[in-house]
Amino acid sequence: MLLVLLAIGWVPMALMAASLLGSYQSRAVSSRSTELQNQCRILANQLLSYHYLDDPSSELINGELSQLAGMYDGRIIIIDQDFQAIRDTYDLIEDKYVPSEEVIRCFQGQTANQLTPDGFIEIAIPIKESDAETVQGVLLASASTDSIRVNAEALSGNAAVFFLVYGILVTALAILLSHLLVRPVERIRAGLHEISSGHSTEDLAVKSYTETEEISEEFNKIVTQMRVLDESRQEFVSNVSHELKTPLTSMKVLADSLLMQEEAPVELYKEFMGDIAEEIERENKIITDLLSLVKMDKKAATLNIESADINDLLELILKRLRPIASKKNIEMVLESFRPVTAEVDVGRLTLAFTNLVENAIKYNKENGWVHVSLDADHKFFYVKIMDSGMGIPEESLDYIFERFYRVDKSHSNEIDGTGLGLAIAKSAVLVHKGAIKVSSQVGEGTTFSVRIPLNYIA
Repeated sequence: MLLVLLAIGWVPMALMAASLLGSYQSRAVSSRSTELQNQCRILANQLLSYHYLDDPSSELINGELSQLAGMYDGRIIIIDQDFQAIRDTYDLIEDKYVPSEEVIRCFQGQTANQLTPDGFIEIAIPIKESDAETVQGVLLASASTDSIRVNAEALSGNAAVFFLVYGILVTALAILLSHLLVRPVERIRAGLHEISSGHSTEDLAVKSYTETEEISEEFNKIVTQMRVLDESRQEFVSNVSHELKTPLTSMKVLADSLLMQEEAPVELYKEFMGDIAEEIERENKIITDLLSLVKMDKKAATLNIESADINDLLELILKRLRPIASKKNIEMVLESFRPVTAEVDVGRLTLAFTNLVENAIKYNKENGWVHVSLDADHKFFYVKIMDSGMGIPEESLDYIFERFYRVDKSHSNEIDGTGLGLAIAKSAVLVHKGAIKVSSQVGEGTTFSVRIPLNYIA
């Protein structure tokens, strides 16, 4: 943050200072060049008026030449038609020939204007009548830019002092602002550290800026979700312990009862051993469902996706469960509206639909019915499992997919089950990128609606 603020303060000022100094020098040189050129044109007209090219002895013209050269700390040379220098304010090349490129171009009617590497402005102007084409001579003038350089150096010195003072102020302001801007972030960091170390259970609340307030709110949501998840895990462990311990406790009681009787009748042994066998089967069912649930929790990469006939799959499930339904004289019907083929994990989906249909049978009434329907469109297939059972209270509908949740705990021992069937079914549907819904009326029955894509999307 400090570096960003320093860059914002220093870089624009440095660029502006460099631009202003460069612009000053360029404009000053251009202005002096234009001014010298105008003076030379006026002087060229005077040379023609006084016929100076024919008689260079005019004291007035020579005085003006010297004055103009001195004014610009430069030099003026007058050249006649024979390329001979008739006047040089430096008295170095008078009566000598000057066949230079600039002079030749001037005799062709062109004007030359340039800045030499050593800092002199050089101008070459043809001397001729305004309406004439013949060039009678050439005026060469040079002007020093030392004064411009001196002014630029003085301006640079002043700018450096200003820049130094400005830089100190900008740096101090940047340090202050960076501290103020980062302080809410530091408060967030400190709050996160307190929460992660377990020293604080309060929500994070940093409302200095909109951004920090939003970060605090999002973090609090995550913490809340983690707490709920932790509570759910603790409750799950507790439920697993209870469910696994209950059959073991029953078996121990039965075994102890037999051991306490020295000469127990054979019939009693058979009865107790039968009860122990049922408890072992119940324990095995709980462990099997737990293992199934663990598999459901794994990533979708472990799915064994294949193309399957959903009509045949449902018919096979109902065929396996008909013996259970017949014990309560429950009628089971499968209604298929069209043939359906989909990309699914047959094992997981079979387990899901088996649990849903088995629940519809277990929680049904005598002489009831279970109706399974299958339909599809261009994107999904739909399965509905409807029953005429006892129904689910409205307050329990939001919890029935939780692990070990039992709607009527008073009948939990009367109706065989582990409370994991619906959790397994939902997990199987979700790994297929599907959805499951439930609707129910107490005393009238329950309907589970499942929607699964025809083509699996990884």
